[in-house]
Amino acid sequence: MLIPNGVQMELCGSQDVEIQIRARSGLAVKYGIACANGVGTVDCNYRGELKTILINLGQDDFTIAPGDRIAQAVVCPIYHPVLECVDDLSETSRAAGGFGSTGRG
Repeated sequence: MLIPNGVQMELCGSQDVEIQIRARSGLAVKYGIACANGVGTVDCNYRGELKTILINLGQDDFTIAPGDRIAQAVVCPIYHPVLECVDDLSETSRAAGGFGSTGRG
């Protein structure tokens, strides 16, 4: 469900930041309420109302009332790397090992 937050904001002075909307750990552990898209991104040029996409992974209905704290926002830097196409990559001890290759099993 898309939940309007009643807040609009402008990140002044920088095109190199974003707001990340994250789940609240207490809602997740107690009720199974999470951000449906993991972490939401609000671009620095967005001027509309902030909204949060929530999903109920719990077994019970969950009611949200005006004023409830349902998410948290973090201002984060955006990096603009210079990408370069190459024919070969440097060697590492992990190499092309994928999911689970550095943990147990």
